[in-house]
Amino acid sequence: MKKITFCFLLLSFITGTVWSQYGCSEDTNHPVYNITFQSTWNAAEHSSIPAGAHWSDVIMIFHSTPNQFLEFGQPASLGIKNLAELGDNTELYNEVGASPEGTVDQVTVIPFTSTNNATALAEAQVTLCQDQRYMTILSMLAPSPDWFIAANSIEIKNASGQWVENLELDVYAYDAGTDDGVNYDSPNSPNTPVGISQISGFPINGNKMGTLIIDFETYLLNTPTFQDSKTLKIAPNPSKGRISITGDNVTNLESVKVYNILGSLVKDLQVNTTESTLNLDLSALNKGIYLVKLNTKNGETTTQKLIIE
Repeated sequence: MKKITFCFLLLSFITGTVWSQYGCSEDTNHPVYNITFQSTWNAAEHSSIPAGAHWSDVIMIFHSTPNQFLEFGQPASLGIKNLAELGDNTELYNEVGASPEGTVDQVTVIPFTSTNNATALAEAQVTLCQDQRYMTILSMLAPSPDWFIAANSIEIKNASGQWVENLELDVYAYDAGTDDGVNYDSPNSPNTPVGISQISGFPINGNKMGTLIIDFETYLLNTPTFQDSKTLKIAPNPSKGRISITGDNVTNLESVKVYNILGSLVKDLQVNTTESTLNLDLSALNKGIYLVKLNTKNGETTTQKLIIE
């Protein structure tokens, strides 16, 4: 793989990778995920929404071992402390950068769609370039003494090597254990650090702070781009397996290859048609998400997601 040695990119108000240990190789299919966090902060469940309530940008880290950057019940690192108290991610980036080679794919920042909005939405599409098994998300809850939300070491690739298709998780608030404050607007009260713990009492009351949705979208297939891909359509989608490919370029198709979510080729069909519609029967395939790769006679390709129900 092409190596990028601890490359930091400066971002402003856009979603993007701020740290990447590796670039994407040119001969591997890379999973692409849509990731969404929807805040559910509300006065009824969380006692109040204080003035100026907001989140820091959501930080996503893709890594190889569980509890690599925080562990519930254990003291917070300086990076987690600064994120929880200040919304400052600089030291956390340094901790990621100091990770052993090959143990982190990337750190990605997702800004919320509305500033100073307790019920804001954060969403992004992420391409994974390394086979890292876990994802951790973090964001400061503000105002607060040292509180943050976290989903720690979510398994996005199981032990058998299969990428998850979709997950929906409740996300909770945690006390970093570095300040004795007990309310949103408590004054600074540094303490002798104790272990990170879920906030089960006032004012959060143990209630979830939001919902995280992780949805597999496609594989990034590193092949030449089919310039007229928008003219080709697969329907119905979702389907029971019987589909039609339509468009001006159908007559120029040479083959149709179907891949499962593991990236394995499960169907390889040669095409030779003079019609503007190509009908295919994929009903023998199991229910799930597939990638349909359309190859033309002049070597160009396009790939589209297909859901078989």
